[in-house]
Amino acid sequence: MPLTSNLLILLITGVLTLVGNFVGFKVNPLEAAPGVLILIVIAFVGIALSKVVPVKIPSVAYIVTLSTILTIPGMPMAEFISTYTAKVNFLALCTPILAYAGIYTGKNLETLKKTGWKIFILALFVMLGTYLGSAIIAQIILKMLGQI
Repeated sequence: MPLTSNLLILLITGVLTLVGNFVGFKVNPLEAAPGVLILIVIAFVGIALSKVVPVKIPSVAYIVTLSTILTIPGMPMAEFISTYTAKVNFLALCTPILAYAGIYTGKNLETLKKTGWKIFILALFVMLGTYLGSAIIAQIILKMLGQI
């Protein structure tokens, strides 16, 4: 996929995130826009790096690494990035991404049918494992913080 298509998808996702952030969490889009733009730039640079660097590493690895480095305390832009991206609610960001995943799955329904019933069992175990893992981690963290 060309970089221009990636940028267009990121921009559409950013607009949908602003709408979700406003509707679901009452955050003014003008307040959240700088944070969304920062996230778009970081994602775009990560995608570009995955296309330019000769080692084949998924773009998400570049995006996570870049965002982690940029937000290390003491880095020149860390406070700026953290301040503005904190105004973007995680769930508002996930909504368009999950919608894209649903569209992709629906588009490839025939391929999904060919995988058979075993994929359903696998999906159940993955969801159960994710839920239980999250619950265990939350329980440990909340106990350590004295919240429960």
